[in-house]
Amino acid sequence: MAYRYDPDLEFLEQCASKDMDDLVYCITHDKDGSARITEELTATAVYKRHNPDHHQYWELIAAEVQCFGANSFATLFRGGKGVQYKEVLTDVCEKMKVNFNKDSNVEVIEQNLLMKILKDSIEKMSAAEVRQLAESMGVKNLNTITPEALVGGFQTIFRMGGFKSYQLTLIVVNAVMKALMGRGLTLAGNAALTRVAAVMTGPIGWVITGLWTAVDLAGAAYRVTIPAVIQIAFLRQKLKYADLADEIQF
Repeated sequence: MAYRYDPDLEFLEQCASKDMDDLVYCITHDKDGSARITEELTATAVYKRHNPDHHQYWELIAAEVQCFGANSFATLFRGGKGVQYKEVLTDVCEKMKVNFNKDSNVEVIEQNLLMKILKDSIEKMSAAEVRQLAESMGVKNLNTITPEALVGGFQTIFRMGGFKSYQLTLIVVNAVMKALMGRGLTLAGNAALTRVAAVMTGPIGWVITGLWTAVDLAGAAYRVTIPAVIQIAFLRQKLKYADLADEIQF
């Protein structure tokens, strides 16, 4: 396992070690908490020496993501190097039937992925759940709100970027990680954020459960690359809005 220089993963060098806890957990553990037999990170000397100071071996963390996203036989001929992150990301998006432009930058593609999960979950909500989600997000005119209107509003938030986009990313990723790994992110303790996350957890869990059935048929690597990509999307946004990340308000 060796890191291949990747401009889309270099930002991990700037992430705090504690912020990478969930990404490392995705790489090293299954949903039931058992150790993954295919990961190499925990066997390295630098991991054993510095864990849990993940910043000391961020390149090895990135290398694991690259290698899980690559064909293992082909990796042998690359000197133990995997593929670049964008290939891992687009492969996950194709598996999850995300509508994306392969020429877009990775941040836009990551948002397309999160929006797909969000859209699918809203489509599974009852009318009462849609109203509850809209209310928790501060939407007015609840009597006329529809799933389509809510999806459109969220798409606008992602498209515009900014701190609201980070908030939405946090909500979706927290719910996804609960469904995928059995544990959510450590939230900031904001009451409004927690309410929205609670509304989203059930429907997103249904979407992910259906996806996992397909993943079981497609290969074990997706059990690593899907949560890892979603974690990386979150870390990219958290670093981008680091100065405001502890001041989440709706």
